[in-house]
Amino acid sequence: MKPPFDPILISIAPGYGIHWYGILIVTGVILGALYAARRARQDSENPDHVWNGLIVAIILAIIGARLYHVFSEPTGGLVGWSYYRQHPIEIVAFWRGGFRGLGIYGAIAGGVLGVVTYAWRAKLRPLQWLDYGAPGLALGQAIGRWGNFVNQELYGPPTDLPWGLIIDTERRIAPYNDLTTYPPDTLFHPTFLYESLWCLLVFITLALVARKWKGRLLPGDIFLGYVIGYPLGRFFIEYLRPDAWILGPLAAAQLFAILCAVGGVAVLVARHARARSAAPTDDASEGAAESDVEC
Repeated sequence: MKPPFDPILISIAPGYGIHWYGILIVTGVILGALYAARRARQDSENPDHVWNGLIVAIILAIIGARLYHVFSEPTGGLVGWSYYRQHPIEIVAFWRGGFRGLGIYGAIAGGVLGVVTYAWRAKLRPLQWLDYGAPGLALGQAIGRWGNFVNQELYGPPTDLPWGLIIDTERRIAPYNDLTTYPPDTLFHPTFLYESLWCLLVFITLALVARKWKGRLLPGDIFLGYVIGYPLGRFFIEYLRPDAWILGPLAAAQLFAILCAVGGVAVLVARHARARSAAPTDDASEGAAESDVEC
C-alpha cells in the first residue's frame, strides 16, 4: 500500500499550496459538524449554533494542537520543545508553508474549550452541545487520519502483513532511514489506518447509543463516551508509534489516555449513581399517590 498521488493538490508557490491533508481535515470537520447539526435539529435546537460555535472551536483547537506539539519531545529525529525554545519564531511561522506539527490531544482540549466558551456566551447547556459534537469529532478524526496516509507519516514498525505501507526513503524517520537494515521495499504498519478505523468505530458506537438509549442518558454521557473510547484505542496504537513523545515507561499520549479513560469512567459512574439515588423509588411514588387519594 502506497499513496497514489502527490501530497500537494495545487502548488501556488514554493512552500505554499493546497494539500490533500488540509482537504481531508476540512472534509472531516464539515461532515462532523453536519452530524452535530442534525442531532441538534432532532432535539428541536437551532443547528446554527453548531456552525457558529465551530468557528470558536476550530481556532482554539488549532492553538491547542500547536502548543501540544511545541512542548512535546517526539523521538525519531522530529522537532519538539528543544528545537522551538531556540527558534521561537518557528512556533508561529505559518507563512512558511503552514504549521508543521500538531497534536491531537491539544486539538481536542482546545476544541472542547471552544464549545464550552461558545455555549456559555450563547446561554446554552455546554454538556448537551458537547454530546452533539462528540460523535462528529470521532468521524472527523477517522477521515482526517487519511491525510497522514497521503503525507506518508504516522506509520509504525516494519511488518509482513499484506496491508503494510511502503514509505518513500526520504520521508522515513530514524532508525528506518537506514536503507541497509530497512531497504526501500520494507513494509510498515499503517498506524494511521488503525486509528482511522478505531475512530470510525467510536463514531458508530456513540451515534447508536445516542439514538437507541436517548431516554436513559444524562447530558454529557455521549461526550464522556468519547473521552473514554478514543483514548482507549489510542493507548494501544501508541505502542506502534516510533515518533512517540516518551515520558518514563510510557508515551505521553498513553499517559493522557489513561487519565482520560479512567477519569471518564469515574465521572460517568458517579453521575449515574447520584442520579439513581436522587430519583424517587417505586414504593415512595406509590405512597405519595395513595396520600394524594386519601386527601
